[in-house]
Amino acid sequence: MSSVFVFPGQGAQSVGMGRELYENNAAARAVFDEVDAALGEKLTDIIFNGPMEDLTLTRNVQPAIMATSIAMLRAANADIPEYVAGHSLGEYTALCAAGAISVADAARLLRARGDAMQSAAPAGTGLTAVVIGLDIDALRKICDGTECDVANDNCPGQVVVSGEKSAVESVMAAAKDAGARRAMPLALSVPVHCRMQEKAADAMREALARVEIKTPRAKLIANKTADVMTDPAEIKEALVYQMTHGVRWRESVLKMHELGIREMIEVGPGNVLTGLAGRICGEINAKKMEI
Repeated sequence: MSSVFVFPGQGAQSVGMGRELYENNAAARAVFDEVDAALGEKLTDIIFNGPMEDLTLTRNVQPAIMATSIAMLRAANADIPEYVAGHSLGEYTALCAAGAISVADAARLLRARGDAMQSAAPAGTGLTAVVIGLDIDALRKICDGTECDVANDNCPGQVVVSGEKSAVESVMAAAKDAGARRAMPLALSVPVHCRMQEKAADAMREALARVEIKTPRAKLIANKTADVMTDPAEIKEALVYQMTHGVRWRESVLKMHELGIREMIEVGPGNVLTGLAGRICGEINAKKMEI
């Protein structure tokens, strides 16, 4: 039986996350201090003290979730299993956990990623929304021909769409007409994983070109392919690709089952991925990491 460590994406954050670990665990404290040093500022002040409006800014929340997740992993002193995976920005955390990129490089890349995403879609031009109770094929048909893309295939009946604001609003209305139970905007400062992020993808290609990515010590199940990926060049391209294309999380969890994975351990703030796993494949035992 194989295991996988999974790492959350944006939306898992909360003010104060990781504070107790910082105060009581030297390994965790070293991670937060390394992130502060890499960014040249006290991101930990925002993580531990807020306000929430500052923490949820894309440029802050991405390195913050990575830092908290890696701090939890280091505090647990856990051996990396055969597989790792991450949801959206969590893919960077997964690569860091597997030794493919350093904590400092992951922090700088995620700060660059957040800045690039915000710059590519000025405030008010884009929107991200979740649709509940409609399958992904139906949503793809609704999005077809619009400026709205499928951003996250999270689990059966939960799909995130993103893109130009009026297009997303139209898709939300059409989804409700088609039988969706709910369709509501998400509290994100930018549209994610959509065509509006093409400039951000270009910026990340440049940023990644300046960073060494090593072959990970664990096999990455990538957002791009919902399959195993270990080649550093392919991983770099996949990180660029995910800027403008959807996260295939439902398919990734099904691939985990196909690979013989029966234990999923979520490492990081929140328990979103644990909950999704139960709705995708009940044969995988999903749980939070114990520290």
